[in-house]
Amino acid sequence: MVAVTRPDFAADAYVGQLWRVPLDGSAPRRITRGFRDTRPQFSADGSLLGFLRAAAGGSPQLAIVPAAGGEPMVVTDAPLGVRDFVLSADGTRAAFIAAVPEPGRYGTTEGVAGCREDPRLIRTFQFQLNGTGYTGDQRSHVFVVDLPDPGSEPPVVPVGRAAKGAESFHGVPAARQVSDGDFDHHSPAWDGEAVLAVAARHQDRDRDLREDLYRFVLDGGEPVRLTDSATGHAADSSPVVVGEHIFFVGFQCGSDGMAFFGESPGVYVVPRGGGEVRRLTAAESVHVNGDLVADGDGVLAIDLVRGRGVTIRVDATGEVARWELPGSVLCVGASPGLRVAVLATPCSPGELVLLDRPEPALTDFAAGLRDASEPLRPIELVATATDGHPVHGWVVRPAGDGPHPVLLVIHGGPFSAFGDAFFDEAQVYAAAGYAVVMCNPRGSAGYGRDHAMAIHRAFGDRDAVDVLAFLDHAIAVVPGLAADRVGIMGGSYGGYLTAWLIAGEHRFSGAIVERAYLDPRSFVGPSDIGWFFALGSHGDEATMDAQSPLHLVGQVRTPTLVIHSENDLRCPLATAERYYTELKQHGVDTALLVFPGENHELSRSGTPHHRKARFDHILTWWGEHLPVG
Repeated sequence: MVAVTRPDFAADAYVGQLWRVPLDGSAPRRITRGFRDTRPQFSADGSLLGFLRAAAGGSPQLAIVPAAGGEPMVVTDAPLGVRDFVLSADGTRAAFIAAVPEPGRYGTTEGVAGCREDPRLIRTFQFQLNGTGYTGDQRSHVFVVDLPDPGSEPPVVPVGRAAKGAESFHGVPAARQVSDGDFDHHSPAWDGEAVLAVAARHQDRDRDLREDLYRFVLDGGEPVRLTDSATGHAADSSPVVVGEHIFFVGFQCGSDGMAFFGESPGVYVVPRGGGEVRRLTAAESVHVNGDLVADGDGVLAIDLVRGRGVTIRVDATGEVARWELPGSVLCVGASPGLRVAVLATPCSPGELVLLDRPEPALTDFAAGLRDASEPLRPIELVATATDGHPVHGWVVRPAGDGPHPVLLVIHGGPFSAFGDAFFDEAQVYAAAGYAVVMCNPRGSAGYGRDHAMAIHRAFGDRDAVDVLAFLDHAIAVVPGLAADRVGIMGGSYGGYLTAWLIAGEHRFSGAIVERAYLDPRSFVGPSDIGWFFALGSHGDEATMDAQSPLHLVGQVRTPTLVIHSENDLRCPLATAERYYTELKQHGVDTALLVFPGENHELSRSGTPHHRKARFDHILTWWGEHLPVG
């Protein structure tokens, strides 16, 4: 069972349904017809299928349907939607995470719109989150709901005489809130008759990045803490109960609970009854991406390796197996005798495959994409920086002999990575006639801790050296690239490095600085992560200022398009507006493109109309400053 979601321009939203995929190679079949059905999950006994269903313009709610088929029924009515859920082994209950709005906020009082709510009095560092907004008045809690028999008589609304004296009709079973307090919870999992979740419930939690794994009993009472992040190892997500062990994703947060830079998530284990917490994957070299999945006496996980997701198997002794597939694994699934994965390749954003026999794939959902425009395959390269460091990356070259104008594209993070799987941005630019050059400079994830830590407190140093070395190498060895017609662009940290480079390098025909981290000092306060990220990345205020592209704006000569979103709480709009204004004051050819209603994730999950408009504006800018032909 897989969820398939796509952008729909008519709805200006993401729509999708659940599909049943046969293992014998026959055609997949759509089995639901909701507006947006996602996150399918079977109960352990295989009798029930749960998933999240969202109506047009609505929040996702938990729905269930017999595994054998039938009409789904929605079983929650959480005011702000269900964020995550897990079915009990026998399919009789579900635990879920939902935000609990403070009375009088988020539509809980009829006639009181958001702009007319009471003022917020804030006393914490951590008070907002990109894509969510304020967090203190909508804490995420653990709920449990008894699931009705999906084959039973559906409830009806009493009318007339039957309505007199009848209880209020809700249409869904009542859910019990099993966590409370001024805490956020996430990543639920069943542990027998209890529910596990990850939360920061410790004293002084506002001043560190620590979280722990807790067990909640259903009849109330204080939860039991199963890990102790004060030791320097914090829980992150995805608890999975296997036998007498609980596996989970965690990370090294340090003795002060504030370490984050270059720290890769890993697979951890703790006894179900509590005890010693052990990291099972190498902290120096394994970077776990995504959720864990139970597999026999261990779990399956995904390791980010040189831009690719690689499936690994881990048991209580450590890593025991690894699968190298022809693509990048996005997620995995397992049941007795069966392991599957969603595999992204240069020609598909994701297809379902058997982990032990990945070819041929079980699906071909990208067939329509290929019919519309055959994706171009990236060319893998390794360059050598001036200090001898290897720089790994790819070039997506347009059809034809060229010479093609070149776009140097820089990823965000910095602790993330490009790969060779289908990437809509590279494909759009290459289809328009641009050779796309993209690499993973020092600071990127998936190349070991030393590679990531190389730019700690040194932004704009070896990372800048690496991307320029890779650009020069690509132009030298890939036929058909125009050395004298090069543009540069990037988002978030990629926007930072773009702005940094154009202040000192005047070789570029144009630049696009998008949702950029432009000034560390201005990041503190307005950004949801500003209270720790700027100081933790740069070390002190003097270094923050020395590594600020905004302080170098007077040196920029390159025509620059600044792109930002109104609701970006990661890299707030005000700094982009200042950067644009100072560019204009210094006589630079510049423009500011602002998207209403969008946040930091515009290019990945913005509305389909806005994502298309973004591409249109980008190609128009390059058409003016770096024309093809």
